[in-house]
Amino acid sequence: MEVMVFILGAIVGSFLNVCIYRIPREESISYPFSHCINCGNRIKAYDLIPILSYVFLKGRCRFCKERVSIIYPFIETLTAFIFLIAYIKFGYTFYFFKYMVMSSFFIVISFIDIKYQDVYSITVYPPLILALIFSVLEKIIFNYNPWNYILGALFSALIMFIIFYFTKGIGAGDIEIAALAGGVLGIKYTPIILILSFIFGAIISIFLILIKVKNRKDSVAFGPFIALACFSVIFYVNHILDCYIKLIKNIYGML
Repeated sequence: MEVMVFILGAIVGSFLNVCIYRIPREESISYPFSHCINCGNRIKAYDLIPILSYVFLKGRCRFCKERVSIIYPFIETLTAFIFLIAYIKFGYTFYFFKYMVMSSFFIVISFIDIKYQDVYSITVYPPLILALIFSVLEKIIFNYNPWNYILGALFSALIMFIIFYFTKGIGAGDIEIAALAGGVLGIKYTPIILILSFIFGAIISIFLILIKVKNRKDSVAFGPFIALACFSVIFYVNHILDCYIKLIKNIYGML
């Protein structure tokens, strides 16, 4: 079953590549069919096998030999591993399906934000509606209070709006992404997501400055840090809480 989940993730990742490329260009994600962006030739089905096609074609178009960005197999592989980790953690359950779907949106949002530093409504509002639907389903199946997720979305959006209004250190789109994160994981984990996103943002930004990819004045997309915080909470929240408790105990021990 793990192999099937990995393959499913790679296939979904291939579709996410289409979304990431076409949404900012305001193109349909269903038509025209996949084609080389350099020569325009339609890509055959046997050249659309996720990950493997890139390897067999040595990262080049079959027709014009133009190099294909490694980001395509990277996203396919990333999606495959996220799906696999979700399956290992949750099994074939409601939460596996929920996080599989929502993770796909976070991947699209993150990579568009990285490239264009912009957030598109079509990538945020549909998953927000889906998060609400999932919360209703959880009420029906598990009798779980949907207000947990509604409050999570509102609280996340409020905190990010305050930061945006007073500091301008983040973009307006980050408010929407934070609302989505709270809507997916609920008010209980919202503070952890927000704290982790800023920690990840600080660490990665400093690293990019040190390796001279960015300088101090350059802006850095914040959406991927929110997504990374969400993935961390979804898959490793117990480890995060354990580390936090140990840190607090160590701090008190030194006082």
